[in-house]
Amino acid sequence: MKKYYTTNLKDGETFDDFFMIKSLYIKAGTTGKQYLDMILSDATGEVVAKKWDLDEAEIATYEKTVPGCIVKVRAQVTDWRGQRQLRVTKMRFAQAGDGVDNNDFFKAAPEDPQEMYDFIVGKIQGFTDPDLRNLCMALYEENKDKLMYYPAAMSNHHAEYAGLLYHVKRMMMLGERACEVYTNLSRDLLLAGVAIHDIEKLTEILSDEHGVSPGYSFEGQMLGHLVQGVKVVHDKCRELGIGYEKEILLEHMVISHHYEPDFGSPKKPLFPEAEVLHYLDMIDAKMFDMEDSLAGVEPGGFGDKVWTLDNRKLYKKTF
Repeated sequence: MKKYYTTNLKDGETFDDFFMIKSLYIKAGTTGKQYLDMILSDATGEVVAKKWDLDEAEIATYEKTVPGCIVKVRAQVTDWRGQRQLRVTKMRFAQAGDGVDNNDFFKAAPEDPQEMYDFIVGKIQGFTDPDLRNLCMALYEENKDKLMYYPAAMSNHHAEYAGLLYHVKRMMMLGERACEVYTNLSRDLLLAGVAIHDIEKLTEILSDEHGVSPGYSFEGQMLGHLVQGVKVVHDKCRELGIGYEKEILLEHMVISHHYEPDFGSPKKPLFPEAEVLHYLDMIDAKMFDMEDSLAGVEPGGFGDKVWTLDNRKLYKKTF
């Protein structure tokens, strides 16, 4: 039975337990000796791990290792610039007699995928604008199988089983509240933007059926989901006979939702619904990273630095 999870590792302790390899690279250190640079994960999160001074046999073995392998490690929990890191001294692949339960290793959204899908589709079916309803329904019905398990990222926010659905659902819930406050917003247009803004993450990143991503597709690396999304929306609008203005507004929402050129957006939002879409996306991403960071922190304590939150160490309140 697994005893140690990423959320209950304590600084300085040495332990033996099983983890999944999420990523693994063989690198050369300053002395010229090669080492493993890994991200190990389980159902509660992930942690950076290093195995130093590899010998030739280890190099030959780990060169063939692919993400998703379960390994047993002996490691010490260390602190590296404010973040926990594992210093691995021994590592072997899991064996049939180890009694490993795969559910210990795959992080999942806290809600049922079918229920999240039904929630999102229910909102789409309630659109009064038939063009927006038809576009979003077509994209969700065509991609339903992948949506049931796809993460929203390779790492960071919503990098988990059915994480993309979880991200979209929470953004839709926030979006509806925003429309109650800012009555100038078109509810249908805003929620349509929420529904489609990340739809091409389904082709940007690669994922297995457990929602574990080993990396990006060729097209994803070359174009990214913003450009991929614009292409898909353009083609689907032409196929469904959706008018020019709506097509451009939808494409603009997709390509501007990262807001800054440094994050892939060549244009900043140029109408209210596009502006709100960006902030809904940011709020949900940051709230996810905060929840995730504090999951294993004792009340009254601070967590590790979170680089997606500007290397802040978050505090967990006691009340």
